[in-house]
Amino acid sequence: MNKLGFGFLHLPTREDGEIDLEKLNQMVDTYLAGGRTYFDTAYTYLGGKSEWALWESLVKRHPRDSFQIAAKLPGYQLRTREECRSVFEEERKRCGVEYFDVYMLHWLNEKHYRIAEQTGQFEFLKELKESGKARKIGFSYHDTADLLDEILAAHPEVDCVLIQLNYVDWESEAIQSRRCYETAMKHGKKVLVMEPVKGGTLADPPEEARKILSGVDPDASPASLALRFAESLPGVEIVLSGMSDLRQVQENIRERKRLTIREMETMEKAAGIINGTTAVSCSGCGYCLKGCPKNICIPNYFRLYNEFSRNPGDEWKIMPVYQGLKQSHGKPSDCIGCHQCENHCPQKLPITDYLKKVTEKFEGRN
Repeated sequence: MNKLGFGFLHLPTREDGEIDLEKLNQMVDTYLAGGRTYFDTAYTYLGGKSEWALWESLVKRHPRDSFQIAAKLPGYQLRTREECRSVFEEERKRCGVEYFDVYMLHWLNEKHYRIAEQTGQFEFLKELKESGKARKIGFSYHDTADLLDEILAAHPEVDCVLIQLNYVDWESEAIQSRRCYETAMKHGKKVLVMEPVKGGTLADPPEEARKILSGVDPDASPASLALRFAESLPGVEIVLSGMSDLRQVQENIRERKRLTIREMETMEKAAGIINGTTAVSCSGCGYCLKGCPKNICIPNYFRLYNEFSRNPGDEWKIMPVYQGLKQSHGKPSDCIGCHQCENHCPQKLPITDYLKKVTEKFEGRN
């Protein structure tokens, strides 16, 4: 069993910050050689560079029938059908393809769904499928299971739904991984999974949780077990991983055994420990950075805050990293409370409140 999809959001970079195509080519070739074929990108990823990198590393170098590409329309930014067509054609040219295997509306929530309805974006998806420019259609989703039920009831034409799903968010009231999964299954939709390792958080769990996970499989890494949790669910077709180096690809393409119900329940016990020791449940997606007037690198500060909360004795290692971030970015205390970050956060985090806590934790320390 292996349902790994290659997410093109976190890519290897050179010292100058640009995408390292040489390393990316190795990753893509290794992924394909391992029998995997599914690549996921979006119009907004890396400011458009994600789609360019996909063209350079994949489309230009491999036969079109040897891979699948899923792309996403930023419908929340668009207001007319003509704008949708224009962005779609731009994406198609960026990726260098005649069609997409899967084409989705990006980031549906209550607000974005209303925009999609007002501008006929689901009808646009149907047109693409009927014309052969999209083989399957769907949407990526960040909201409640009740709203998902409403959307799928209104639009039975979609083929698949991309949801956030992992063993830590399985019973989360905010993310509702289990309920969203069950809702998609109720409507007979294929489930695509994002954040199976929750932005890397589940690759390095607390020691107490790690001991519980070793009882599931002592030879498996925590990241591998997180992927297995999502892959073991019936109806899950693809589990995306945002890989940034060759080692991650080599590990993730290995075959994995399906988890038993008892093993999945054991992982949920580990989830309770992880949730109890995680100060900020941030997935590191970076959506909050868009439009921040103070250039505060929010996910980076939250990672340090979580690390400090778990390991206060490592202050001597963590503080220099914090000071370095302050030299090139805005400080947490620079936040003016405009809440733009919260409007973009798929996790629905009270980011401005957390930034105050980060300030309390770090400011004034030497």
